[in-house]
Amino acid sequence: MNQKLAETAFRNISRNKRRSILSGTAIAVAAMSIVILFAFIGGMSADMSENLRSFYTGDIRIRHKDFAEFERYNPIHLTVNVDEAEDILNADPDIQAWTPRTTFPAAFNGSNFGAVGVGVDLEREKDYLDLNSIVHDGRLPEYGKNEMIIGAVLARDMKLKIGDKVTLMTTTAARGTNAITLKVTGIATFPVATMNAKYFWMPLDRAQYFLRMPHNSLDIIIKLKEGIDPKKKTAELIQKYESDGMEFEISPLLEMNDMYGFLKLAENVYNIMAFIFFLLGSTVIINTTMMVIFERMREIGTMSAMGMHGNELIRLFFLEGTYISAIGSAVGVLLGVVITLYLKRVGIDFTDAMSGMDFEISSVLYPVLSIPKTIFVYFYAVVIAAFATFIPSRKAARIEPVEALRYI
Repeated sequence: MNQKLAETAFRNISRNKRRSILSGTAIAVAAMSIVILFAFIGGMSADMSENLRSFYTGDIRIRHKDFAEFERYNPIHLTVNVDEAEDILNADPDIQAWTPRTTFPAAFNGSNFGAVGVGVDLEREKDYLDLNSIVHDGRLPEYGKNEMIIGAVLARDMKLKIGDKVTLMTTTAARGTNAITLKVTGIATFPVATMNAKYFWMPLDRAQYFLRMPHNSLDIIIKLKEGIDPKKKTAELIQKYESDGMEFEISPLLEMNDMYGFLKLAENVYNIMAFIFFLLGSTVIINTTMMVIFERMREIGTMSAMGMHGNELIRLFFLEGTYISAIGSAVGVLLGVVITLYLKRVGIDFTDAMSGMDFEISSVLYPVLSIPKTIFVYFYAVVIAAFATFIPSRKAARIEPVEALRYI
């Protein structure tokens, strides 16, 4: 009997191709959209995490032990001696790269136009971050020279071009005021919109001279090798430095409350968006399946008159829903994967949409395909569509043949 029902289900699907194609298409579109949405959300989460690691905190960050307590007051005098810290970092086999950075506020040309400077060790940055990839015009500054690269939006707002000179003023580590004139050698396109609009980068040695902090920096950020646990490595570094009589604030990304908390908040928001869209996709699948069955009341009446009743009708429509949803879901998921892989290669440009937003997400996003989630979407769509047949088919199974034949 089951084989006969399966054959009947296939025959019913092929008998009305237009109806079957429309049902399968609705399911395919919903499945495709959910796959792309999950990939898009995965890409946003991965992108934010990578930007935090590359431009702000690293996997682990080393600071002066009192920095967090006074951070709101811009404690630029609370620094880390790079020469003292580097021996342990260089000897650790789990560390892929580390680099000192000093981030400080500055005013351009004596005006109230605020910007953020970053002093970077250009040699160490080669192992940590590909700086050449973010300089789209000009070149990187050189060690020992008063030069800088500047974010493209900041350069536009300040009407600066390569070769122009800018005088900066800021507070020094001695709590005094100092000024320095830098030459623009490169226009940078940072992946993060905020950095494009506010940041400039200069050689660390010139930043140390400017800020009166020789051999020191505010941060040392560390990138770990793949598979190394940041929390465990942090505990090891704390123990090593304390045994050498040095006290630092050493924090893994997981415990940097502001940055990581924001990342987790963003992930939760993305997941809520995905859940809402998932529910919308489910209603499309359910609505399509139920409408198809309600539109077939005359057919149900005919089959009932021919002796098919109760559970047989329910199983028949369950099989039809399963077959259509299996094919539709497969097509939708496959299209979603193809589109995602294409977008992963070319990226999605949100430069205009992200303009003016203080958000650690790149202007160009690359979706990330999750195989487990893609498989889940396929089986979810099949199951939802198949079980959506139960409500109308059970109702239809209880209708008398004469009453069902009255439907037009």
